[in-house]
Amino acid sequence: MKSLLPLLLATSCILVAADRGFGPEAAREELKKLQVADKLEVTLFASEPMLVNPCDMDIDARGRVWITEGANYRKWSNPPLRPEGDRIVILEDTNGDGAADKSKTFYQDPSINSALGICILGNRVIVSCSPHVFVFTDSDGDDKADKREVLFTGIRGAQHDHGVHAFVFGPDGKLYFNMGNDGRQIERPVSSPEIPLHGPVPKMESKPVVDVAGNTVTANGKPYRQGMVFRCNLDGSEFETLGHNFRNNYEVCVDSFGTLWQSDNDDDGNFGVRINYVMEFGNFGYQDELTGAGWGEAWKKANAKAKLPDDQKWRFHWHQDDPGVVPNLLNTGAGSPCGILAYEGDLIVKSYWPTPIHCDAGPRVVRAYPVQPKGAGYEAKIVNILSSSDSWFRPSDACVAPDGSLFVADWNDPGVGGHNMGDNKAESLRGRVYRVAPKGHKYLVPKVDLTSAAGCAKALQSPNLAARYLAWTELHKVQDKAEERLRSLWTGSEPGVESFPNTASIIQARALHLLARIKGKERSYIQAAAKHKDPDIRLAALRIARSLNMDVIPLVKQLANDFPAIRRECSIALRHNSSPEAPKLWAQLAKQHDGNDRWYLEALGIGMDRQEEKFFQAWLTEVGDQWNTPAGREIVWRSRTSKTPALLAKLVTDKNVPEADKARFLRALDFIKGPEKEAALVEIATSGL
Repeated sequence: MKSLLPLLLATSCILVAADRGFGPEAAREELKKLQVADKLEVTLFASEPMLVNPCDMDIDARGRVWITEGANYRKWSNPPLRPEGDRIVILEDTNGDGAADKSKTFYQDPSINSALGICILGNRVIVSCSPHVFVFTDSDGDDKADKREVLFTGIRGAQHDHGVHAFVFGPDGKLYFNMGNDGRQIERPVSSPEIPLHGPVPKMESKPVVDVAGNTVTANGKPYRQGMVFRCNLDGSEFETLGHNFRNNYEVCVDSFGTLWQSDNDDDGNFGVRINYVMEFGNFGYQDELTGAGWGEAWKKANAKAKLPDDQKWRFHWHQDDPGVVPNLLNTGAGSPCGILAYEGDLIVKSYWPTPIHCDAGPRVVRAYPVQPKGAGYEAKIVNILSSSDSWFRPSDACVAPDGSLFVADWNDPGVGGHNMGDNKAESLRGRVYRVAPKGHKYLVPKVDLTSAAGCAKALQSPNLAARYLAWTELHKVQDKAEERLRSLWTGSEPGVESFPNTASIIQARALHLLARIKGKERSYIQAAAKHKDPDIRLAALRIARSLNMDVIPLVKQLANDFPAIRRECSIALRHNSSPEAPKLWAQLAKQHDGNDRWYLEALGIGMDRQEEKFFQAWLTEVGDQWNTPAGREIVWRSRTSKTPALLAKLVTDKNVPEADKARFLRALDFIKGPEKEAALVEIATSGL
């Protein structure tokens, strides 16, 4: 029967597809099956044949929707359903009725078959399509690509959902992106990145990317594993690896304070899809850090001791109980997570602002995850925005338009991708785009004026990333000529900034990123921000100082007794910091660990990277014989120094320590090498336990 199952499924999909309607009328009929959150309505913006199989989406500052299509997906690329290659299409509403009435092909070529990412930056378009990341330029403004360049290459995962994904523009003027665990590596061209506009990518010399930490960016366990998250300049320089050990982290988004959010897919069938706050430089635990083993081995060992319920499997799936693994923000169960964004508008539901909004094609839902601070980390809840009883509704991406409305791309298929598609006839491929907005709200796109500082300041307040990119670029270019207008945003005196309770802090953060990059004014604005009443602004100040390679020690001194999230950032700021004051400052931060905050503990671990001996000794000097407290035991558990094994041995051989804790302390020894570890193991073995 197993050999017949794929044939039966394929036959079923063909029959269902044959019975299903096609085109705008069918799309409007199926729209009736969509359920939307209270006070909102969903309308059809576009459908086949204007677009098919939307892999990824972006919206430009003019409110036009850009789609990368996936007609030639996986096995349907050989032979291809579209021999001329997949397209990038631009969908436009020219008459203001909220529906696209004009479609253009920006680019078409087999080199972008099933491209998983698109990012609009003015007249440049970044397209992610393993093994390459392309930059297309429209030099003459005719909505046609005129130049093709290779930004990155050598990425694995061609025609694979776990390859390289979309880029986004951050509030710091940098690019953020990620790749799933089939991407594995990344390289940069050695010579000119420009290649012929069409056709196969010619053979070019390239070199592996070495990040700012000095590590070659490859998933070989030295040190990085599996899926990764990155940050770099617009030209690909100053490349940073911000997190690793994900499975298929499909997209990343960054809010105006510089906080990163993303989803990650589990090994299918294990109800372990997760949402992550990406604590910078963290290990997120998909594989065993030491051996690269999958979660099944740990799950098997745990069940050999005592049968565990399946609802605990996710902890082992992500190695959540190992030292050195950043905790998950939220577990969402089974799914096929796709596009994500950081919503910073006030149109959808004000309480969602700012918050991650995410598409999951498996359960056919678009969700918001309202986030609140909790200790040094966060907690979140799930709020459905859009769902459907239609088994073909497969939301693949979501974006925010310039008016703050939410657009959702629908792959529209009986399956969820995963290397297959049931809707596979070239003449009848489907795809939809929906718009979610308050009932009766017309789609009116504010005009972007980049000719004046006032116009740019207004565009900087847009909920749309493409508009903010244009404003950021112009304001940064003119430097102190824009200072007065940016100061108005910073102080809240700019008209409109006070219109919504959370707006002021978000807009202030956007202005701060630019003010702190005015030459000669960097330090004064960061110092002012570090004293701000809003902790998120203080947090942003520390991140900006790091980004500008400033001396962070004075800031860490100032903020070392602040809220837990600020202290978290202080510890991360000490990572690889060679100042002689750094060990004592880290010890000061470590002494404030409460013993219950895993986010804080992992931030301490990240902060001591490559300086474990000095930092840990500074803490031991501070606490002396009082190290054996609930908080102190956690710091010992997380540390990896020559002094750690003896302390772990004391805990393991202590009859007052619960057996479950002893197992954790024994596991911590696995992460330490050297004769001290061997001596500790001998002590434990001969203790009579």
